[in-house]
Amino acid sequence: MFHKVVFFMCMVMGTLTAISSYSWFSMWIGLEVNLLSVIPLLDSKKNSYPAEASLKYFITQALASSILLLSAILTLNMNEFMPPTHPTFDFMMSSALLIKLGAAPFHAWFPEVLEGLHWKNCLIMLIWQKIAPMVLLFYNSQLTDFFLFIILISSIISGLQGMNQVSLRKIMAYSSINHISWMLASMLNSQSIWMFYFITYSLISLNIILVFNQLNIYYFTQLFIIMTFNKPLKILFLLNFLSLGGLPPFLGFYPKWLVINNLASNSFYMMSIMLIISTLITLYFYMRMTFSTLMITHTEVLMLKSKINFFIILFNFITLSGLFICSMTFNFN
Repeated sequence: MFHKVVFFMCMVMGTLTAISSYSWFSMWIGLEVNLLSVIPLLDSKKNSYPAEASLKYFITQALASSILLLSAILTLNMNEFMPPTHPTFDFMMSSALLIKLGAAPFHAWFPEVLEGLHWKNCLIMLIWQKIAPMVLLFYNSQLTDFFLFIILISSIISGLQGMNQVSLRKIMAYSSINHISWMLASMLNSQSIWMFYFITYSLISLNIILVFNQLNIYYFTQLFIIMTFNKPLKILFLLNFLSLGGLPPFLGFYPKWLVINNLASNSFYMMSIMLIISTLITLYFYMRMTFSTLMITHTEVLMLKSKINFFIILFNFITLSGLFICSMTFNFN
């Protein structure tokens, strides 16, 4: 257990080093420390699937780190042949960071890695491992056709590929890719909206994964049986997925509202329409899952048989009442 704490602290320090550095070489070092600290955290003695997932994750991240380091070296050493602001360097750096992030079309590794992990490790992959690539994209991102293409293709592919999944971990992975497209769109004009979107997404994902982890469920069919024995958790599960889909009056609607407003203010009308349509596709498989869980029952249980953790209730209360609180508190112009 002690080594897990040490590696967890190193993972945090690697991320903080990457996002607070002033040079690409220091950022690369921070990303490598983060990567080498995450791999031991993914390991498990109970089965071999986490080892396979960690190997896939390491190979993909090592490839992305190599591209990032190569682009940084070329930027420093080829000034006499082409300027450091040449589109080639921007393309290489952005591609490397998008591979690390798991954005489409560089996303194929992400659902496969999540499929082999426990829910606690999935939480790290879905939330913490997005911070460093996202912040580094702030330093390097420019409004190019490539960046707009990544936003659109991530929103479309995540919706289409998530429709035929029965694994809850893959559903959360494709949901994450869809939210990546929204976060990248929010980065175009406003850092504060991206920050708020990321915090909101992290809270909602934390609520959902806490429920899945407590009930120890990983597949779609398990929801019908296990959720029947705990009706309050069933309702919280339903409401959180509707919030993740961006339906009012839940907290998940507020950051999407801000992003759409920001895009429309800057004349990105077509991108706003595409993001809304793709979100409706993801909302379809959210509602398929929640409505099936709510209506299909094997044995109806009228009594509450298990207690709910206090922290689950607290986080869910924050999420489900968050839209009213944020509407009264924040003012994004």
